[in-house]
Amino acid sequence: MKNVLDEIIDLMEGAGTRQIETGVPGLSMIKGDIPAHQLAALYEPMIGFTVQGTKILSIGERSTNLEGPSYYVLPVHVPATGSVHPDRNGRPYMSLGLKLNQNVLQSLLRDLPENLLPTASEHFTACEMDIEFMEAWLRLMRLSKTLRDIPALAPAYEREILYRVLMGPQGWYLRQFGLRESNLSKMSHIVQWFRGNFMRPIDIGEMASKSGMAINTFHRQFKRATGLSPIQFQKQLRLLEARNLIAFEGYPVASAAYQVGYQSPSQFNREYSRFFGSSPARDTENLRRIESTRD
Repeated sequence: MKNVLDEIIDLMEGAGTRQIETGVPGLSMIKGDIPAHQLAALYEPMIGFTVQGTKILSIGERSTNLEGPSYYVLPVHVPATGSVHPDRNGRPYMSLGLKLNQNVLQSLLRDLPENLLPTASEHFTACEMDIEFMEAWLRLMRLSKTLRDIPALAPAYEREILYRVLMGPQGWYLRQFGLRESNLSKMSHIVQWFRGNFMRPIDIGEMASKSGMAINTFHRQFKRATGLSPIQFQKQLRLLEARNLIAFEGYPVASAAYQVGYQSPSQFNREYSRFFGSSPARDTENLRRIESTRD
């Protein structure tokens, strides 16, 4: 396994502290001391492979250590914060990400016998890598050096990675992502609505009705899918957008607060400080200083 991991690390030589596309559709890489503000983001549905080092990802009130080599599954868009750390020998954090393609997954599910498919999963966690799974990632990474082979081989390697995740401890979540009528898919559609409408007041009763669920069931399914209540989800989307407006688009704090849907600047300041760990003004100063040293 060490030889496989070493070759993956060699193929990631061009990675840096900003996410880089590899040339293989949907496959990206990143490494090094990634600033915490960059890790506070809306994460897209993906399979993440922590190659080396550790990422601590916080979703809602729960933090999960993702120590490499391991993988994890995010089946829906979810706001999160995080930090990364070198491995025990001081080698830099490194990871790969593969975007989830629902069409590819549905095609794979149609080809698998029903009795092979998982019926339950553990909570979001780091999952162990076996040699066969790691070799599938290596084959996909090698394509970044042989671009002419991508159209013919990338789909096959992507299906293999999806298959091995389906057969693993997070397979149920992946299966639910691929089933259009599953509760997870319904929550995914609600999340998509949130992404475009987070500034508007939300009507939980209306959302539950559209999902064909009672309000209590809707709350439970939404939190199971995202780790957050609908109100928490909306609030964190608002805060992430406000941070971008203040730090990188020059909005005054009060204007950014109103722009994302807050009516009370004092409430905005409290919730911003709680989520990001410092006031908007202090956080903005720190972000601009970090970005100026990287450019």
